[in-house]
Amino acid sequence: MTVTVEVEAEICRLYYAEHWKVGTIATQLGIHPDVVRRVLGLGEPPEGGACVRPRLVDPYREYIDDVLGRYPRLRATRLHDMVRERGFKGAVRTLRSYVETVRPQPRKEAYLRLESLPGEQAQIDWAHVGELPVVGGRRALWVFVMVLSWSRAMWAELVMDLSVHSLVRSLVRASKALGGVTRQWLFDNPKTVVLERHGDATRFHPRLLELCGAMRVQPRLCAVRRPEQKGRVERSIRYLRERFLAGRAISSIDEGNRQLLRFIDEIAHPRPHPRIPDRSVGETFAQERGRLLALPDPLPTIDQVEPVAVDRSAFIRFDTNLYSVPPRHTQRALTLVADDRQVRLLDGAEEVARHDRCWGRRQTVELVAHRQELLDQRRAARDLKGRDRLRVLVPDIDVLLERWVESGRNLGSLVARTIKLLDLYGQEVFVPAIRVAIERGLVDIGALGVLCEHERRARSRPVPVEVNLPDHIADRDVIPHDLERYDAKR
Repeated sequence: MTVTVEVEAEICRLYYAEHWKVGTIATQLGIHPDVVRRVLGLGEPPEGGACVRPRLVDPYREYIDDVLGRYPRLRATRLHDMVRERGFKGAVRTLRSYVETVRPQPRKEAYLRLESLPGEQAQIDWAHVGELPVVGGRRALWVFVMVLSWSRAMWAELVMDLSVHSLVRSLVRASKALGGVTRQWLFDNPKTVVLERHGDATRFHPRLLELCGAMRVQPRLCAVRRPEQKGRVERSIRYLRERFLAGRAISSIDEGNRQLLRFIDEIAHPRPHPRIPDRSVGETFAQERGRLLALPDPLPTIDQVEPVAVDRSAFIRFDTNLYSVPPRHTQRALTLVADDRQVRLLDGAEEVARHDRCWGRRQTVELVAHRQELLDQRRAARDLKGRDRLRVLVPDIDVLLERWVESGRNLGSLVARTIKLLDLYGQEVFVPAIRVAIERGLVDIGALGVLCEHERRARSRPVPVEVNLPDHIADRDVIPHDLERYDAKR
């Protein structure tokens, strides 16, 4: 630690004139005791030499120096394990104090300052800026940034997705907002951009290559672990952290993006250009815009398109969430078309469902129409054949069924008892009786039985007898015969 001449004079005065101890001086002046000793010369050996005490680490110095020469970033704790196997008895603290004095320092590297041509390159990156609460948990919040290397003009948006589909959406929106595209896009090395890399041999994500071909842009990569190669976007991200995000609470991604774009237009672009101080970033951007490549017409699609399977409950799964579809598409394959705002389901060219995209976790997104259609189908499936039989005989039977439902009756039980009356009295008696019940507004099933009995008597029909035969007795049709023959035999 370096101290000023005034502090050194004060140290000498307190030590020699006031006879303060080294620790007292260090405490009062807020400096390290070793600094006090260095200023007072107490750490230097006296003239004529002094006896230096041997240290535990001395026998291992050559070995330690050799290991650090080959592995300069090796931690002292790992080095302690290695020398302890060779007989070292000291503690980690002892070894660490020696390693600090002999560890090779990284070679200082000189960087070549480069300046891109107008319209030549744009640098692209993401940065994590916090979290947003969503239904079912929390999601990471990121900022996507594109910076034009020459003018330093930028475009940014907050996103909650780091997939290649999110990258494609942001790239197209940035190009549209900037009014054109540069000839190169410079990326880092995430899996979203590059699937494999070995030296200079790279395999870009096919969705990104498809977009670059449509936009006529060359994708390029930084060297691995060399962030200084995309210093424009790194400094822009730091600028956003310090000027836009600091002290600002983002509660909604839509509101956050509106504030971000307003900040870029009103603060970021009017600021002075770092290399051309007499001009603003916006002024240099106006000059560079004429050098950008024209956008293709139409713009490439930014939707995520993939096949999805509909499960038995008429839902598809996307990004941990369930989205409903009409039940007639159950257990079929549909086409998912999604962006960061909507989720659409297509059957061929026909759109069968549309939902607002849910950024929650493990949520169920269902339209009321889909639920009602499913309930109608299930209700129709539960209808018995006897109910259809009643509708054939008496088309107005639904009026009576609705009365039973409104009164809270058990519809299935009442329909079964009504069918039993039909089987017992027959169609000729039952139909007029049930029509009378409907006209009079009757609800009770017992009243319907009384009406059937009145109609039977009015028609002089025989008393109906219900005969329940056991299962072991076969049902037979008995042909009656004339009983007068019995009198003749007598």
